[in-house]
Amino acid sequence: MKEALTSSPKFVLWRQRLLDNGMSIREIDEIYTRYRHNGEALFSLVLLDALSPEGDKIPPICFLKGEVVCILVVLIDEANEDKYILLVRQRRICNGGLLYEPVAGMVDGTDTPHEVAVKEIEEETGLTVEPDQVIRINDEPYFASSGTSDEAMYFYYTELRMSLDQIMAYDGQKTGVDHEHEVIWTHVAPIKEAKQLITNTNGLLNLYMYEERSQAS
Repeated sequence: MKEALTSSPKFVLWRQRLLDNGMSIREIDEIYTRYRHNGEALFSLVLLDALSPEGDKIPPICFLKGEVVCILVVLIDEANEDKYILLVRQRRICNGGLLYEPVAGMVDGTDTPHEVAVKEIEEETGLTVEPDQVIRINDEPYFASSGTSDEAMYFYYTELRMSLDQIMAYDGQKTGVDHEHEVIWTHVAPIKEAKQLITNTNGLLNLYMYEERSQAS
């Protein structure tokens, strides 16, 4: 059974954020909603009629996606401390091309962003990590497209030490979840190469923040 959009966790969170920031909501119209196989609302296009605390309207169309996690998986050669990034490669609807990205996933249901980050690492790379091995970088969410979407990004990283042979064994593996229409291939790249391969802003920001954090520690 499909859940009502207005009772879905992502809708409730978005609406509450609007209210917390002083918006006066008059009406929200659901234009289109896509659901997961289990009936959970995956994302939705809505039309908002609301006034700001200053009495102004804001652009009404919102692509409702909710919270999202992006996780940089760093594999460290235990022999010399060289770092490699475990990327995923898949076709994306933005241009139909094969894009290289860090691991990422949407937060759905009642799962926390941290729980989703741990799960997505295993689903997209085959690596099993403990929750305390996955470190969150930003305490407050960053909004990827603040003028058109509620998408709220949480960035994570994990560092795993192993032999170079073990690192390279994760290259070229097919992963993904069939019912989510995911066809994913893994790709292991040195950090310098990863910077050239990643073209989505969330992935580049994740890599930048990880390096900033590493240099500061």
